[in-house]
Amino acid sequence: MQSGDPITIALVNDYDVVVQGLNQLFEGDERFRVLELEAGGLPDRPVEIALYDTFADEDDTEKLRTLVELPEVGRVVVYSWTAEPERVEEALAVGAAGFVSKQLTAEQLKDALIRVHAGERVVEGGPEREPEPDDAADPGVPSAKAGGNGARPADWPGRAFGLTYREAEVVALISDALTNVEIAERLFLSINSVKSHIRSAYRKMAVERRSQAVRWAHENGFAKSGQSSDNDTDGDPE
Repeated sequence: MQSGDPITIALVNDYDVVVQGLNQLFEGDERFRVLELEAGGLPDRPVEIALYDTFADEDDTEKLRTLVELPEVGRVVVYSWTAEPERVEEALAVGAAGFVSKQLTAEQLKDALIRVHAGERVVEGGPEREPEPDDAADPGVPSAKAGGNGARPADWPGRAFGLTYREAEVVALISDALTNVEIAERLFLSINSVKSHIRSAYRKMAVERRSQAVRWAHENGFAKSGQSSDNDTDGDPE
């Protein structure tokens, strides 16, 4: 890359709505060029940075390891809502060049990517604030589009139905057949917090059982790229 050339980026996540929402961040910003939008796949052409969004990924450590080892990828930056120290340490040990919180503004995220590209190892957190479904309509929250500096993440499955980011992540993991205990471990939450998110999500989804939640999820944007939408599972939310 010559001085002044845009930084080439791949956006990686299993959900197309997440990847497309994240792509909005870089539109119109000449410092970056998104070459790969990989929903459910891995970059297959050279990029300088792979920005790995961990939303609802069952095993992000293994996915991260695969990305780090790809010859097409120069550096990998983890983009995650959950930034507990042990998780950050694990990601860096696997080979990530950076770990960036989704609680950062868009401009802070971009600054972190520029620093990673320059050779720094970057770990950036942010304020404790969970993004809500109506943030885009809230005049107090700046737009994240076209190089704006609003809060991230830009979009997630179920947002249009009123699900918060965390509720959507829990529902996505339920649709992947994880138990409540597994979800708690994956998201670094207490089991009671997981149950609370489930109850709130179920009310918004108008479902009562886990099997209904799985069906609803796969009918309303929670199917991963390339995944069938006819999966089902039995069991109560608790």
